[in-house]
Amino acid sequence: MKKLIIVLIFLALITPVFAQTTVAENPKSLYYVNVPVEKVIVTSTGYIIQYRTASNLLAIVGVPNNWFTDAASCAELLKLPSASDWPTMSVFFVDGKFTHLRLYVHPAKSHWTWGSVPMGTDVSRFFTEGPENFKIEF
Repeated sequence: MKKLIIVLIFLALITPVFAQTTVAENPKSLYYVNVPVEKVIVTSTGYIIQYRTASNLLAIVGVPNNWFTDAASCAELLKLPSASDWPTMSVFFVDGKFTHLRLYVHPAKSHWTWGSVPMGTDVSRFFTEGPENFKIEF
């Protein structure tokens, strides 16, 4: 009986060694940057986002509508209850390259953080060809 207890204790001590997962040789570095958004402007092409940089300057970036369509798309629009720190935008990078963004906004489009542009206004200069060309200032 003593031998059985000793064997069970030994197995309990040794088992976690074999339960460890192996680490990839080159793990990917994932990081994000969260920026405060001043205004989200709705256009027929997508969303124009006015946000503050780290030096408190106003910057503008465009996010096309087709980035929001698929489950594995480049952008997510999350409507959250009103708070003092909304709206914000989180931009995610893997190994220094843009992967996707999350836009946290007020649910009511009548809120002062939502905006619109007059019909016929050319906003194409704010939108990039694809996610690989997306540039954001910090």
